[in-house]
Amino acid sequence: MDKKIKKESEPPPKDVFDPLTIESKKAATVVLMLNSPEEEILAKACEAIYRFALKGEENKATLLELGAVEPLTKLLNHKDKIVRRNATMIFGILASNNDVKKLLRELDVVNSVIAQLAAEEEVVIHEFASLCLANMSAEYTSKVQIFEQGGLEPLIRLLSSPDPDVKKNSIECIYNLVQDFQCRATLQELNAIPPILDLLKSEYPIIQLLALKTLGVITNDKECRAMLRDSQGVDHLIKILETKELSDLHIEALSVLANCLEDMDTMVMIQQTGGLKNLLSFAENSTIPDIQKNAARAITKAAYDPENRKLFHEQEVEKCLVTLLGSENDGTKIAASQAISAMCENSGSKEFFNNQGIPQLIQLLKSDNEEVREASALALANLTTCNPANANAAAEGDGIDALINALSSKRDGAIANAATVLTNMAMQEPLRVSIQSHDVMHALLSPLQSANTVVQSKAALTVAATACDVEARTELRNSGGLEPLVELLRSKNDEVRRHASWAVMVCASDEPTAAELCRLGALDILEEINLSVSRKNKFSEAARNKLLNHNLSLKYSQTGYLSSSNIITDGVYDYGRINPGTKLLPLKDLCLQEPSDQRAILLVNSKSDVSPTPSTEDNSSDVGYGRSISSSSSLRRASKEKTKENSYHFSAGFGSPTEEESEPTSGSNTALGKSATEEKGSRKGRGKTEEEKVEEEEEVAVAPELTGEGSPDKEWLPPSDPDFCVYVYEVTRSILPITSIKEQIEVLAKYVAEKMGGKIPKEKLHDFSWELHISELKFQLKSNVVPIGLIKKGIFYHRALLFKALADRIGIGCSLVRGEYGRAWNEVKLMNESQKGVTGALPPLETYIVDLMFHPGALIKLRSREADLYRFL
Repeated sequence: MDKKIKKESEPPPKDVFDPLTIESKKAATVVLMLNSPEEEILAKACEAIYRFALKGEENKATLLELGAVEPLTKLLNHKDKIVRRNATMIFGILASNNDVKKLLRELDVVNSVIAQLAAEEEVVIHEFASLCLANMSAEYTSKVQIFEQGGLEPLIRLLSSPDPDVKKNSIECIYNLVQDFQCRATLQELNAIPPILDLLKSEYPIIQLLALKTLGVITNDKECRAMLRDSQGVDHLIKILETKELSDLHIEALSVLANCLEDMDTMVMIQQTGGLKNLLSFAENSTIPDIQKNAARAITKAAYDPENRKLFHEQEVEKCLVTLLGSENDGTKIAASQAISAMCENSGSKEFFNNQGIPQLIQLLKSDNEEVREASALALANLTTCNPANANAAAEGDGIDALINALSSKRDGAIANAATVLTNMAMQEPLRVSIQSHDVMHALLSPLQSANTVVQSKAALTVAATACDVEARTELRNSGGLEPLVELLRSKNDEVRRHASWAVMVCASDEPTAAELCRLGALDILEEINLSVSRKNKFSEAARNKLLNHNLSLKYSQTGYLSSSNIITDGVYDYGRINPGTKLLPLKDLCLQEPSDQRAILLVNSKSDVSPTPSTEDNSSDVGYGRSISSSSSLRRASKEKTKENSYHFSAGFGSPTEEESEPTSGSNTALGKSATEEKGSRKGRGKTEEEKVEEEEEVAVAPELTGEGSPDKEWLPPSDPDFCVYVYEVTRSILPITSIKEQIEVLAKYVAEKMGGKIPKEKLHDFSWELHISELKFQLKSNVVPIGLIKKGIFYHRALLFKALADRIGIGCSLVRGEYGRAWNEVKLMNESQKGVTGALPPLETYIVDLMFHPGALIKLRSREADLYRFL
């Protein structure tokens, strides 16, 4: 047989590359391998890159610079499971780098990562895909991408994974996502509460903590709180709090429970099971400050509901809060003060804190911690609101000093709250006096100038409450507080403007302060405000009227009305009607103007400081100013003495003498006529007694003429009116002693009519040449300003002004009303004796118009045809 020959092996095909084993020590080389088509090389390259990235942040940055991220994103969708798994592991590690996260967002790889969460994928892929999403979800843009691309549902499913790392990564990602309200709403639809509650049973504290944090966020929504309650989640929370071994979870558990207590049904359930009492005891006895703080916050949140406050009060929550006020931790003090603020809505709680709580809060006001001062001031503000007893308790606890010091706090909240407490205290006069003695007006200067509108509003309100006395207003004026107060009137904030107007109204109660407010422009600002429908308010209107009460000339020109309480004094003048917002020149400027065709300006002035009479050839000595007559002050002294002699008393209703049982003195008209005759005789040069001359020398001073001529060094004085001085003297002497108010009015009306040209029948009114007479006076005086006493021919508005001026001098209450077409009239209130009750009760007051023209002395009922004829026809 032939010998067998061994068969030789066939050589490899010429087109096949021989296997090559290499060892690379450069990351750049391995990154290049990511573009290889061979699955084994890709898998090994990814494994090597994963180990390299695990070593630190510098390596992650290196891989980013080498361009490893772009080819890796393509491998996330590779058909080979090992390649896909290794690539996912790399992204789980790399995504913790901020620059990598930014690039991943730009490459839009979120959808590819979410795809790795599919149920059929390996646990390892779930772990690193969820880790990648957890890292990326820390930023808002990535959070939106994950939510919009449906990442929430697979993450919730993975909460039930057997792998703890998957659970941890998934709940961490969910926690980041639910910071957005849209995610919270979707979470409810996906029924995520039960699987999250199951995580509370985990043996890993980090998973339990993340679950509690997630519940703390989502239970801010009412629907989630209901789901938690229905899933017995409250029981889980209570058990955690009762377990000492879980003390590291107590803080977060309390946060969740705080949200749950806002729900009334949950609150009742906890109270019925005894959990509420245990919660309060737990908070009171705990030695961990954060636990106490969160417990107090839980009470605060729940106490905003009235029913919850009632339940808390029944459980004596006040004792727990007072105990927490004594904590050494500032955060606990703040939380306890805020809880007291919330509980103050319950009247029973307010009463409890009167003896226990207010003293501790006063001490907290003196703390060096500004937040503590703010919280304690808030609690005191709520405790003292509508509660005089608590306001007294705060004052007795040496709270006024602490509150005024708090006005200089660095925190706006502390300043506003302290101002509120002071306002509440100032409602009681003894406390207001005590506050004023602590230089409160000076302390309010800085809050009034604050940029915070709440502080401005509260400070202005405090001024309104404390500036009720002349001394306080003087202190405010002298300390420069009026200027910032006036500036607040310009505020665009409605409440600031309203409270500033209120304060101005209060401050305008005395002449010096009102004058200073007007000088600072308060009246102009208020007029501008009241012209605006949207900016005006009741207080701005009241403040304007209060300021106008100290400037009757402007008030009468703008409003056409002076009430019985608006007493016409020397220097008041009737300029005529002007529109709101129009400037009214001072009397001095008007006096120095040349006469024009403008309506005569009527001046009331009983001061007889005049210069010698200019010589006149005609029988118009009434125009001159040389006559000497007792000043208004001496006339008032005579009036007071006469009043004392006759023992007259005045009606509280409108400040005029009341009618006594004795009949009025008859012959008053005769007396007046005789007085007028004697006065005319004195004008013709009849001599005076020595006593009269002595009085004139003592009381009469020399002043420049009406035109203001004279020495420029002397102070300008308004033009005098000797005739008006005579009127005042005669009226005081002859009408004041009359005991019947009605008769006083009638006699005064006849007197005024006599001085102004007498009775004028209606049919002859057009023949009464008063215009020529007024023009002659303006020409002789070389001014538009005409003293009222010089007018001997006057119509409605002349007579009404004179009647009001004289009535005010002798205490007859009457108003002055301007009508149209030169009409003006006086209104008085008198008792209707015909309606006096059988029981002797005071009869009602009725309003009458005083006729000074057609039938002088007649009283016309306001709401009658005769009154309409007098006023309008």
